[in-house]
Amino acid sequence: MSTRRQFIRTSALAAGALTLNPFLNLAAEEKRKLDKFGFISGVAQKDLETDWIGTLKKAVEFGFTEIEAGSNYAKSPKEFLKVCTDLGITPFASGADLLSIQKEPNRFFDEFNELNYKYLIVYWPWEGGGPFQLDDCKKSAESLNKLGALTKQNGLTLCWHNHDKEFHKMETGLPFDYLMENTDPDLVKCEMDIYWVKKGGGDPLKYLKKYSGRIPILHVKDMAPGPEQDFICPGSGIIDFAPIFKEAKKQEIEHYIVERDNEPNGIACLKSSGEYLKNLRF
Repeated sequence: MSTRRQFIRTSALAAGALTLNPFLNLAAEEKRKLDKFGFISGVAQKDLETDWIGTLKKAVEFGFTEIEAGSNYAKSPKEFLKVCTDLGITPFASGADLLSIQKEPNRFFDEFNELNYKYLIVYWPWEGGGPFQLDDCKKSAESLNKLGALTKQNGLTLCWHNHDKEFHKMETGLPFDYLMENTDPDLVKCEMDIYWVKKGGGDPLKYLKKYSGRIPILHVKDMAPGPEQDFICPGSGIIDFAPIFKEAKKQEIEHYIVERDNEPNGIACLKSSGEYLKNLRF
């Protein structure tokens, strides 16, 4: 009995020491890292068009395990999926703007199911170009709910992608909040672009917490220092991704997708981004 009491006392002291020692806690937290990460094809668009298989091979070498892309680089969706499977990279999502999807939704559903995708992304969930007002938000929310229901019936999940304009004030509140609060959580999710939230004046961590459970995918691109706040490859700018990823992990978010619009050197961006994300601890 005394041996058991001594064991319990020793275990309790050890647990207390871990709780009270901030350095031990910090060491434990610093071991956290991303289990996987991917990229959207636009980062290396020119390279994929020239040699899509060779580009995917390099991406895998850099640590990427997922790709958000259409299958148009290959002769058929079946070939695209087979090559990706053989290389060890998983295509899981793609999409288009709202109006394009609404014109022929079944084309997207059929192709995405053939590719075993999980998500259909609405990259521009608006009928116009903004700035957005309440009427624009009402139209978009209604369209997203309808499309979300149809998407779910076809075995996929609908996500809409934000830009900075969703964080520009309208008559009342912000377009981002309106779309999140007026779409069905079971039918419509958000692919949150970290850079565009910050560019619009929002706090990505705040919005991640506010809409916990609604954001299954994060677009990861950085912000360059300076007044223009241009986008730049992850790890090269001023955004602190560690606390954002820490919260995302709590929410069990699985998809961290590198994006960098108009990248002049896609391979270099993938390489530096992969190195940064592999070594980031949070």
